[in-house]
Formats: sequence, C-alpha cells, structure tokens
Amino acid sequence: MTTILVVDDEAPLLHALVINLRAREYRVEGAATGRSALDKVARLKPDLVILDLGLPDMDGIDVLDGIRGWSKIPILVLSARSSSEEKVRALEHGADDYVTKPFDMAELIARVRAATRRAQMRSATVDEPVINTSDFEIDRSAGLVTRGSEQVRLTPTEWHILDLLAANYGKLVSQRQLLTEVWGPGYEHQANYLRVHMAALRRKLEPEPAHPVHLITEPGLGYRLV
Repeated sequence: MTTILVVDDEAPLLHALVINLRAREYRVEGAATGRSALDKVARLKPDLVILDLGLPDMDGIDVLDGIRGWSKIPILVLSARSSSEEKVRALEHGADDYVTKPFDMAELIARVRAATRRAQMRSATVDEPVINTSDFEIDRSAGLVTRGSEQVRLTPTEWHILDLLAANYGKLVSQRQLLTEVWGPGYEHQANYLRVHMAALRRKLEPEPAHPVHLITEPGLGYRLV
C-alpha cells in the first residue's frame, strides 16, 4: 500500500486530507510541524510527502532541504503562497509539484496519483547502457549521475527529465513530451516548470551553466542531450 505523509498545521485541513486519501486506499500519516515531518520521513520512508510551507516551527523550504539531503521521495507542495517566485523557489529546492490553496480535492488527488505513478515507473527501470559525456556519466540502470569521482545529487524530477533526454541521446525531445511524461497530462503548457528544472540540471552538470554544451535548448521546440 502506498504511504503518504501529509504535513500541515491547519488541523481541519490535515484531517480532511487524511480522510480523503484514506478513502482512496492510501496509508496516510499526518504531521503538524516541520520537525515531526522530518522525523516521520526518516522513520516511515513514505512514498510521497504533501508539504505545507507555512509551518509553525520552521519554514517549509527548510523541510524540503532536510528531506532532499538524503532522499528522492516525491514531494508535492501544498501552500497558500501563490507567487511565481515562491513556486520557483520550492521547485528549485526539490519540490516535484506545487498546488496553491485553496485547491480542488479532485485535482490534488490526480496530482498525487501522477506523482506516485512516476515514482513507481522510476523504481521499475530496467537495465540500460551507461551514457558518457565529456563532463559527466549517466548510469540509467542505477539511477546515478557522476562527475569525475563525485556523485551528483538530483531530485526525482531532475532525474526523470535527464533520463528521458538520455533515452533519446542526441535527439530532440519536445517540450510537450517532457512536460507530459514528467508531470502528466494537462501540464503541456507549464513551460516554467521545465525551465526551472533544466536550469537546476545545468547548474549541477554543465561546466558553464550559462553556456551549456550538453543540455541544449532548441528554441520553440524542446531540448536535447549531447
């Protein structure tokens, strides 16, 4: 059974989320503070975290960083912070998706299903060749990227994007295909999501992120790995 940790200090909302998710046969745990969330992530190792950013004891971004320090668990941010800057900041710190309060429960459930489905697909990856560039190596079967002797830590979304590009090494992958396969149907026009994660990948992998030589943008078309 898929385990979900819901982190929110609004007791009525936390209760509603737990009830709705359990009704759909998820195992659900709740946490009302950042510290209890970090403790439960380490102890329970859930399949998905739904995270509010406005917690009473610490900022949700710090919770994101704490989880991403050791885990690739999918994280769906659920927050009243609606500015583009806040969304980009959360994505840059490792969030896989961002839902703004108030929200539609059916949409949230759909995003939960999409996030858990992507995670299951990643865990079921079969052996694939190792891909080498002049600056880093991608081991698709192990889900690892290395630069020299150092492992590069990627978020689940960053890895999914890179893996799709690696599967089409040297070929153009359309923006629409990346958005649909990584985030799911209905995200074809969320180009900002893709730009944020591509920028993060370039910072981690390119010798000069402002002048990429491996993660190439084809304006108006998509991206390719070379």
